[in-house]
Amino acid sequence: MSGKRLQSKYKIDRRIGANLWGRAKSPYNMRQSGPGMHGARRGKLSDYGLQLMAKQKLKAYYGNVGEKQFRRYFKEADRLRGDTGQNLVGLLERRLDAVIYRANFVPTVFGARQFVNHKHVTVNGKVVNIPSYQVKEGDVIEVKESSRTMPMVLQASQKPEREIPEYVDVDVKKFKATFLRTPLLEDIPYPVQMEPNLVVEFYSR
Repeated sequence: MSGKRLQSKYKIDRRIGANLWGRAKSPYNMRQSGPGMHGARRGKLSDYGLQLMAKQKLKAYYGNVGEKQFRRYFKEADRLRGDTGQNLVGLLERRLDAVIYRANFVPTVFGARQFVNHKHVTVNGKVVNIPSYQVKEGDVIEVKESSRTMPMVLQASQKPEREIPEYVDVDVKKFKATFLRTPLLEDIPYPVQMEPNLVVEFYSR
């Protein structure tokens, strides 16, 4: 990841007020204020403010998903049976770039998006270059053989930062991951508390 994008990601941490990805080098670990010369003063948030912050946090975590696309996820989650908040995080975790990130094939979710875009990934043997592609249970995701020696892939495989969640089965040597099931909120290893119920409230206003 370039220095510029890394700084941008760290800025998100400060703006959101959390170490979103649990990275050791996040400036939020040392400087718990908003970006800017003096940092944003955090007063007590209104209900709307809390809902908005929950939405921004969830959007940012998945690589700053665009508002239009994020709203579509909410509408789809609301249409599905069951709890809308659970459905929402399930749809986000089924993004191809999210699965690549969960499998530790690349170090960051931003890197995962770029990696998929550049055609380094196959799903069930076919190249897919759409980061938002929704994987299904049983889908097999692989890093193309020609892409396995890329620096970011080697960095991620040699120094895995995160535990692989139970809903993704990974064969590290073959750079292959199988998406076993759509997770519930409690299954997802978020480094910070996510509140999809507040996101649902935001869009239901």
